[in-house]
Amino acid sequence: MRTPMIATALALTTGLLTVPAAEAHHPTAQARVWVTTPDRAELLHERAPVAFERDTSDLTTITVDPRTTYQTIDGFGASITDSSADVLSRLSSALREETLRKLFDPKQGIGVSFLRQPVGSSDFTAAAEHYTFDDVAPGETDFPLKKFSIKHDEQQVLPLLRRAKQLNPSLKVMASPWSPPAWMKTGDSLVGGRLKDDPKVYDAYARYLVKFVEAYTRAGVPVDFLSIQNEPQNRKPGGYPGTDVPVRQEAEVISRLGPLLHKASPRTKILGYDHNWSTHPGDVGTTPPGEDPETNYPFKLLQTSAAKWIAGTAYHCYSGNAAAQTALHNAFPDKGIWFTECSGSHGPNDTPPQVFRGTLTWHARNLMLGTTRNWAKSVVNWNIALDSTGGPHLGGCGTCTGLVTLQADGTVTTDAEYYTIGHLSKFVKPGAVRIGSTSYGTTGWNGQLMTTAFRNTDGSTALVVHNENDEPRKFAVAVGDKSFEYELPGGSIGTFTWPSSWIYTPTPVSIAGATASVNGAEAGLAVDADGSTVWSSKTAQAPGQSIQIDLGARKLFRQVALDSGGQLGDFATNWNVATSNDGVHWSKPVTGTSTGQLTTVNVRPTYARYVRITSNGTSEHWWSLADVRLYR
Repeated sequence: MRTPMIATALALTTGLLTVPAAEAHHPTAQARVWVTTPDRAELLHERAPVAFERDTSDLTTITVDPRTTYQTIDGFGASITDSSADVLSRLSSALREETLRKLFDPKQGIGVSFLRQPVGSSDFTAAAEHYTFDDVAPGETDFPLKKFSIKHDEQQVLPLLRRAKQLNPSLKVMASPWSPPAWMKTGDSLVGGRLKDDPKVYDAYARYLVKFVEAYTRAGVPVDFLSIQNEPQNRKPGGYPGTDVPVRQEAEVISRLGPLLHKASPRTKILGYDHNWSTHPGDVGTTPPGEDPETNYPFKLLQTSAAKWIAGTAYHCYSGNAAAQTALHNAFPDKGIWFTECSGSHGPNDTPPQVFRGTLTWHARNLMLGTTRNWAKSVVNWNIALDSTGGPHLGGCGTCTGLVTLQADGTVTTDAEYYTIGHLSKFVKPGAVRIGSTSYGTTGWNGQLMTTAFRNTDGSTALVVHNENDEPRKFAVAVGDKSFEYELPGGSIGTFTWPSSWIYTPTPVSIAGATASVNGAEAGLAVDADGSTVWSSKTAQAPGQSIQIDLGARKLFRQVALDSGGQLGDFATNWNVATSNDGVHWSKPVTGTSTGQLTTVNVRPTYARYVRITSNGTSEHWWSLADVRLYR
């Protein structure tokens, strides 16, 4: 139901929210819509566009705020592992080209824009034995790196990478080793062990990584990002390459690698850690006796002298949650965050529909939205292609899934990860900036609407919405004084795009550090800038209920947005808003009524420290505030 814009008792200062005169002659803005549903009824299906209108809505309203900006995006994608290259190379030339276009072509496909490539062997290896690019006989060494060669990758991996870059010139490439050559390690094996604690070994490993970057560049695949070790705390890999690299050793290698790489390939950024959001309990349990399990590995690494060479931190999904990214960002705001690995997987008795639904919804919450809302500059899945057995692989995961699958009958099918990545990569281009958007869902699932939004370099906007509920959900999307209503099926993902527009948007006022209270009790969930956390009265509405906000300092504002979020019906039907500089003497309140979840209160330009919102109505509903926002 659409209703007229809520009026307030105070008129606006003349011209305060005046829209440019050209607007009257501008065609109606429309958003294009693409939807994927868990039952596969719609798969990145473009629906009819929806028009922005002037009216507000009674529904839960997602507010897109292009004036609030976060991280710049590098891309979205997966990995052409040795196994993926084997699978793609089995296809006829025509089917391989069709599949590559589905993956990398920005128009005919989903425009995959980021690839993370193993440096040597991983568990997803089609070869009979694991390998690096400088293998020698047991007991031998090669400190001059005379035997270094990327000949293995020239057979299948590099031709595919070159074609991918032709299809999408914006494609970025990251490289990650699963193990240094065995002769550099304790135990002389690619599986397990550590780098030998020897400066000559640290030097050799740094030079090995530089030679890889140089060789790939000569082969037509420049490397944009490089980590030192995949999952450096995974001390007991299951039959595949892995290396225990404590913080001290990673810092030793990076200190040597940084200057060499800066000279040889200035474009290549070094990423640290490249492991889980939190240290896996299994990794803690395998810590050698007397050693620190380093559960704060990324923090410790960025506190070393090697940090000057580190652009930021890479994360995986197999333990913890994406909030760890924001914690690190807050501690080191000048360092970037990249999300670089997560694989879909399945149980032994899961049916294909179960696998698709479960992967789609989990990845939507945790990767598409969870990582990007927590500062990730990339979202990268694991294998880009596997066969119907989940392989080939040599040790490691036997239940992993890819973006596409080669079926036993020779056809290639698209999997859930193709769509979760596609809902980002097809519409959010490298160089885009994440912008503000209210979000009411959580990575743990709370049945609400979860969102993320981006502004591309051409000025266009992409908004991704996931309906966490199993039932269809209606909502509104508001940009400034324009909005539209929409309904998404249960569990589905929708991407909405609109061109660079003339829609007026007010300037948000930061309320970081603000506190809120109700009768002396803490009510900070109303002012934490997180729509998924909600302050509620926990009692039926009655006249006189109020919440007082202390902004911490005087702020200039002209609008107060009262957002009750996804708690349908939990809005104040009658309200007043007053302001104060000392919390004792209050202005004459602005009064009004509401009929829906989002109320925008317009006031004369006000410079105040305190805001008091009072509910004067009666309702069987609680009074809830998911988010209180100020604008000027």
